[in-house]
Amino acid sequence: MIEPFNDEYFMRKALEEAQLAYEEDEIPVGAVVVSQGKIIGRGHNMTERLNDVTAHAEMLAITAAANYLGGKYLRNCTLYVTLEPCSMCAGALFWTQISKVVFGASDEKRGYREFGSRLHPKTQLVEGILRNESTELLQQFFRSKRKK
Repeated sequence: MIEPFNDEYFMRKALEEAQLAYEEDEIPVGAVVVSQGKIIGRGHNMTERLNDVTAHAEMLAITAAANYLGGKYLRNCTLYVTLEPCSMCAGALFWTQISKVVFGASDEKRGYREFGSRLHPKTQLVEGILRNESTELLQQFFRSKRKK
C-alpha cells in the first residue's frame, strides 16, 4: 500500500492526469502541484483540444495552483509531472520559484536539460519516480499513432 503524502503517491496522481490526456488523444503527460500535502493544481496536455502549443500539463497545473494560492509564486510547493519538462515549462517553473520538481520519464529529445535550460537555483529536482509507468504510457500512445 502506498502511504499518502510521498513522491510515489503524488506521481500516481500525475499519472491519472496523463491517462486523461491519453483518453483525449493528447500526448499523455500529467502534472499536479502539491502544497502542504494537498493537490492545489492539476493539468494534463491539452494542446490539441485548445489548439494552443503552450497548453502543456505543467503550464495548466502551474496556472491552477497560482489561482488557488492567489499569487504567482509557488514557493513551498512541489510539481509532480510524468515527463521531464520542456524548456518552456522549465522557464515558467523558474519564474514561479517552485521548491521541488519531481518527474517520471526523462525526455532526451525535448527535455529542458537538452537545451541548457535550468530550474531556479533553490528548486530541488527528483527524477525517475514511476519512470517505467510514465514511459510505458507514452510508448503505448506513440505505438498506437504509428499503426494508423
